[in-house]
Amino acid sequence: MIPASPLLLAALLSLAAVLQTPALARTVHGPTMKVCKDLLERREWRTLNTDEKAEYIGAVKCLQQRPAFDLIYPEAVRTRFDEFQATHMTIADKVHHTGQFLPWHRRFLQIYETALRDECGYTGANPYWDWTQDAEEGKSLINAPVFDPITGFGGNGVPGTYTLPPDPVHASKLYNPEAFVGCVADGPFATYTLRLGPGKMVTDHCLVRGIDDKYKEFITSSAVANTTKSETYELFRIELEGATVTPTHKMHDGGHLAIGGDMSNFYSSPGDPLFYLHHANIDRVWWQWQLMNPSRMFEISGGSIPKPPFTPDVTLEYQLDTGRLGKPVPIRDVMNINREPNCYTYV
Repeated sequence: MIPASPLLLAALLSLAAVLQTPALARTVHGPTMKVCKDLLERREWRTLNTDEKAEYIGAVKCLQQRPAFDLIYPEAVRTRFDEFQATHMTIADKVHHTGQFLPWHRRFLQIYETALRDECGYTGANPYWDWTQDAEEGKSLINAPVFDPITGFGGNGVPGTYTLPPDPVHASKLYNPEAFVGCVADGPFATYTLRLGPGKMVTDHCLVRGIDDKYKEFITSSAVANTTKSETYELFRIELEGATVTPTHKMHDGGHLAIGGDMSNFYSSPGDPLFYLHHANIDRVWWQWQLMNPSRMFEISGGSIPKPPFTPDVTLEYQLDTGRLGKPVPIRDVMNINREPNCYTYV
């Protein structure tokens, strides 16, 4: 074997050092993404101490008071919190039962988390609600820490305190009227007035819930295990999202329906602050699935519209539109949550 020259050895060592530089770290089958200097740690709600819970809820209430940047529904949108709900209402038809469902909600939640921190001084990360801990046999969801009236988001709706407005042509997809049990009468949002929803309607109303244990079966640890055993992203996203693509509910729609009320609606569900904890957990399950196999980190598929003809046109270059909440970004930018511009993880 011909011995390498000192110059060649020096060049090879220099190249090796560059390839190991964190800023150029690569993930299998994915593009180069810069390593984050720090990672926000998204934690399960019950692991936060009392002060941390109060800080998060205070930041949410701050968004509910800060003036909106974009009056999407000028007759109703007044605050930044309204703005996030209105954005979801206008884009929902394009980001459900499509290949971009998971990446879009990952991006949407990250923008919300940034608003809490940059506009309202929140120092933590957006928490998640691991509903599997509250949905096992013998437990009732109403006892979950997220529904605590003191250290949570308030409990169930009070029967007889809310009347659902008519939706004669089903434009607002109010297919589950029994989920709108009544107004939440305790907790930090008991006096909050929503100006949007249910559905696509513009109505002033209380925060409505209808917590229902019959949907527990879709958010158990067994349901999560069944979903994460999916071999491809296409199978995974369908199994996770649920009806109407699947014959039964799954963990995404099951979690929405388990909380009921405003959360149960396809369009206006972000009117309940628990939307962001539910979707953080959905995102966490996706991240867990991604980590099971290196080839999954940048695996994406599916069509960009939920109705026929179904064209598999969702790729890593597909642009995620979040309206004026943030600039469009390609899906590839949100796939690895430990890399810029995401910079968070789950603990």
